Amino acid sequence: MILVVFQVCGFSQQDALTSNYMFNTLTYNPGFAGIPGMACATAVNRQQWVGFKGAPATTLFNVSAPIAPFKINSGAGLMVKSDKIGFERDISLALNYSYHMELGQGTLGIGISAGMFNMTLDPVWKIPESDIFTPPSGDPLIPESKESSLAFDAGLGLYYKAEKYYAGLSVTHINQPNIKFSKGITYLSRHYYFTAGYILQLPSPSLELLPSVYTMTDGKVLQFSATSLIRYNKKIWGGVSYRPGDAFAAILGIELSNGIRVGYAYDFPVTDIIRNTSGSHEFMVSYCFDISLGKSPMRYKSIRFL
Repeated sequence: MILVVFQVCGFSQQDALTSNYMFNTLTYNPGFAGIPGMACATAVNRQQWVGFKGAPATTLFNVSAPIAPFKINSGAGLMVKSDKIGFERDISLALNYSYHMELGQGTLGIGISAGMFNMTLDPVWKIPESDIFTPPSGDPLIPESKESSLAFDAGLGLYYKAEKYYAGLSVTHINQPNIKFSKGITYLSRHYYFTAGYILQLPSPSLELLPSVYTMTDGKVLQFSATSLIRYNKKIWGGVSYRPGDAFAAILGIELSNGIRVGYAYDFPVTDIIRNTSGSHEFMVSYCFDISLGKSPMRYKSIRFL
């Protein structure tokens, strides 16, 4: 018999989820690259289930900008992700390219991402002192010591943006990369995403209602979020989000005078895990700037929630 402690994890763990998904689109949809028409950089840090040993901790960074190689309207981007849960540590690095085409009243981005995915396992073994317990080397599935595996990873995405609304459809891990360890092989399952949102002008000219939805599934588990934010003067926003069977989230944010946006989300679980955690905290920083050359200067107010 073997006793192994590895706090929460499993290879079926989904891609990292965020409450500020409307600011973090490039992480899961390469079609978004360059769509805002400006160079944009975003960083998100999420500490999930604070107080729960081995709980997920995620850091995301992405940057994208419009480009026009051979006069082809396009966008390019970079995405870096670090995700830690239990004894598992995942690091992703991907380059993104999106071809832009005018369609109806908006712009459609057709994107592809390609990069590397690294998974590291560092199990913690707790074996009672007795002859009846088998040492770690006797387990046919769980690594005896720290191991790491690197694999090629790719994704596809479509992202459409008009003046008052947007919608996106994408898939990550489309090649279902194999992750090889000394005691077996696992793979990353495809994850499918759908997101959409609308900008509704309220009677007061300084107030806007920003409803949006976000869905992520690997074909077995589905995560759905419905969010409603109110934005004041395109500078301050706040609202709530709900993931059925998971959590409520309160979201707040502000755009500073220098154009930097900062945001915070607090998730309150509605499941039994609330007995072991005080909730989840998520911090976001984002900045966009105009890189157009040879064009008339334009005053940038605030990027739409894309």
